[in-house]
Amino acid sequence: MKLITRPNDFSGLKILLASEFLNLPIELEVTPSAEKTVLIVNDDCQLFSCNAAVWYLACLSGQNKVNLQQDKWMDWESTTLHPEIQAFLNKQPQQLIPTLEHLDKATRNKFLIGNSLSAADIVIFCSLIVISDCKFMANCPNVTKWFNNMYTSAQFKIAASKLDIKIKQTEPDQCEEEEAAISLEDIEHAVKHWKTSNINKPKPITHPVLPVEGERNVLITSALPYVNNFPHLGNIIGCVLSADVFARYCRLRNYNTLYICGTDEYGTATETKALEEGLTPQQICDKYFKLHDGVYKWFDISFDHFGRTTTPNQTKIAQDIFLKLYRNNYLTEDTMEQLLCEHCKIFLADRFVEGTCPLCGYEDARGDQCDKCGKLVNAVELKSPRCKMCRHAPVIKTSKHLFLNLPLLEDKLTSWMDSVTSGWTHNARVIANSWVKEGLKPRCITRDLKWGTPVPLEGYTDKVFYVWFDAPIGYLSITACYTEEWERWWKNREQVVHYEFMAKDNVPFHSVVFPSSQLGTHDPYTLVNHLVATEYLNYEDGKFSKSRGVGVFGNNAQETGIPADVWRFYLLYVRPESQDSTFSWSDLMAKNNTELLNNLGNFANRALSFLEKNYGSCVPAMTLGQEEKMLLVRINRELKQYIALLENAKLRDAIKPIFSISRLGNQLMQAAQPWVLIKSTIEEEKAKAGTVIGLCANIICQLSVMLLPYMPNLSAKLQEQLGVGPDINHLIPEFTCRLPAGHRIGKPAPLFQKIEQVQIDELKKRFSGAQVGSASPGNPAVATPAPPLAEASNTLETPENLALKVAQQGDKVRQLKAAKAEKAIVTAAVAELLDLKKRLATAEEVATKQTNDTPAATTEKPTLTNSVENLTKQVTEQGDKVRGLKTTKADKASIDAAVAVLLELKKQLALAEGKDPAESSGNATGKSKKKGQQK
Repeated sequence: MKLITRPNDFSGLKILLASEFLNLPIELEVTPSAEKTVLIVNDDCQLFSCNAAVWYLACLSGQNKVNLQQDKWMDWESTTLHPEIQAFLNKQPQQLIPTLEHLDKATRNKFLIGNSLSAADIVIFCSLIVISDCKFMANCPNVTKWFNNMYTSAQFKIAASKLDIKIKQTEPDQCEEEEAAISLEDIEHAVKHWKTSNINKPKPITHPVLPVEGERNVLITSALPYVNNFPHLGNIIGCVLSADVFARYCRLRNYNTLYICGTDEYGTATETKALEEGLTPQQICDKYFKLHDGVYKWFDISFDHFGRTTTPNQTKIAQDIFLKLYRNNYLTEDTMEQLLCEHCKIFLADRFVEGTCPLCGYEDARGDQCDKCGKLVNAVELKSPRCKMCRHAPVIKTSKHLFLNLPLLEDKLTSWMDSVTSGWTHNARVIANSWVKEGLKPRCITRDLKWGTPVPLEGYTDKVFYVWFDAPIGYLSITACYTEEWERWWKNREQVVHYEFMAKDNVPFHSVVFPSSQLGTHDPYTLVNHLVATEYLNYEDGKFSKSRGVGVFGNNAQETGIPADVWRFYLLYVRPESQDSTFSWSDLMAKNNTELLNNLGNFANRALSFLEKNYGSCVPAMTLGQEEKMLLVRINRELKQYIALLENAKLRDAIKPIFSISRLGNQLMQAAQPWVLIKSTIEEEKAKAGTVIGLCANIICQLSVMLLPYMPNLSAKLQEQLGVGPDINHLIPEFTCRLPAGHRIGKPAPLFQKIEQVQIDELKKRFSGAQVGSASPGNPAVATPAPPLAEASNTLETPENLALKVAQQGDKVRQLKAAKAEKAIVTAAVAELLDLKKRLATAEEVATKQTNDTPAATTEKPTLTNSVENLTKQVTEQGDKVRGLKTTKADKASIDAAVAVLLELKKQLALAEGKDPAESSGNATGKSKKKGQQK
């Protein structure tokens, strides 16, 4: 096993401390570049949840795997203690004192559970380290004694030293409480800005938008979508929606902003779609351009211009860049082998060829890139290639082509990358650097096609540009269609900052190929400063597939009856910023009904309705007391966090401050109870009711501005209810009184509707299609290639396999509880966890009995169940199941479970054959890899 973590990482400390206490050796890799702490159990299984990893290590050490008390405390740590500590550290309202008091009652002994250390002791101890010098801890003597026992242990000192963790030694009475952390200067600053009324209005947008000297000029582009189909939700969040949120934010900040996008219309993908539909390529482009445009308008994407690549400007600019590269000697001639599908009678574009990756053996690699190892490949290098359209094997034809000589441009490229990649997302840096590290190679930029930008060079006029040379130039040509002064944006490195949004599979072409083309012209082209790449968004238990009717595509979203703003919000809430994420109907319902309806919607409707009913819709006078002034400081902190996150294009994380401010408003109303104060005979209390409700109305006004990038229609609706117009949509870092006393609000109304389970069940069924292995209740007839581990025969349910599944399911339950998911969802997950634990207990009993009943040395032959012949058969069958899951691109959890069964079977087979299981496993793995490379 191997642990990868960062220095000073307390989540990694949990796992490392568990290995020390449990005496389980694990390989350790500490690197500042680690995106997230992970315990690699084997080649096919990784645990990203630290609590799940600790639980699994405890199982391996021989501790009782089914311990309800331990699991209860681990749930409490993740759903109660950890959130309260984070709220305390972030200066947010919290209930840390009663939380620690609850723990204090349970730590009267040396350990939490019985007389021995458990996984619960480790995870709770590590969570408390960050507040170990706090006064709250000193008020809990049992917790302090228990904590110090762990803290002074040799195991902790060893683990902490490996991660370079140094704990601040501070006497408890030196620690101040959260309220004292709000200084007098903070309050004075907040009150000063609260009283400010001269806020600049938003900058009017006059087209065409052009750079202005002395202003912040932001050029935003998102990867151009193909026109051969509707975009699915993963396409939308990966590109156009993410860029839209950032563009709207920039406009809120009064930055001079231009957002450009359009459809990518050239290439084999278009030719193929035209053949399928019996249309010309141009007719296909016209058709799907309108369909894409309609989808993005429904999603309220605020392009300054949405264009297309089949224009004279595209031809002019692409050919100009090409000719300059040619004159500057950055192009070379060479012959190239291409794949021709004799059945379809066309040369196959790289993305229309599939086969086995020559590097990693993945059987579904594309002709330009392997999605598994991320490496670029040439289509002719694929083993066992097949046409994606007809599945026939193509033949190789040789043709003369032009190549971009990337090795000659490498010095220019790396020098530029060194100056800008700090502003790129982590995955973009990793992908780009891996290209450069491996050494750049010439890249073909021409193709034997008809539909594309023609090559303006004698001897090549029957060819067109390769789509990945041509398509990024579309950003320039679409801008040229928007304004004749396009070069003021695209040849202006000194004044323009360029943000590019895309999914990670587009990174190589935007980080290496396109910038190299720009640099090779020797023109002062504006290069990307911030390359913002997402991971992949999956659908339920698998992937989006238009052909199999799996998943929601842009046109489908309009048919669900769910408003566009709710779609926008949820896609951004699950945006795959640092790792793959999953669209889930149940989670969509939960987020709508909790965060939107119960939190934000309830606060706004309750406060504004109270204002309408009791104050005639006029904002009352507000006299801020100490509590209200401190609330201003807290809101300012959330507002500054919101701005800081969006400045760095952390779009998903920036949602959190919005709901934190909403919760602060809800807590203000709940604590002050203005409905009680207004009935008081004491004038000061009546005045306090007015202050509270006036402050709440202003908080809602602030929220309406912060919501605009994410939910523009909702923002406008909320501002209409507040009686304000778009003039307030200028975002500044301080909370100000935008609704003074006497301001008249509009008519309050509910902002959201509850999504019912019956609606979700129907939608899940409708969009389940024929997805292999789908867990959708509406798809019972679909055959699953391999059953999950839980359904395998009892002979395969080893304690080790089941322990791993219990660890993963337990973490899933804790995450659902922490996210306050719907009760039905949590109940179902808990039921599955209890079933796994029951089977684990049974497996442990069987294993113990077998151990007790088996002599130390035996010459008996294996029983029929474990005979070599039977086990060989089971290994073969399970291997076929694993390959079937990988071929159908099943979800990772199903594949991991099936692989775990396979490894256990191989281990049993090795024992039955009298071999060393470790040696056998290593040989088998090596043979498997070698075989995959030889296909």
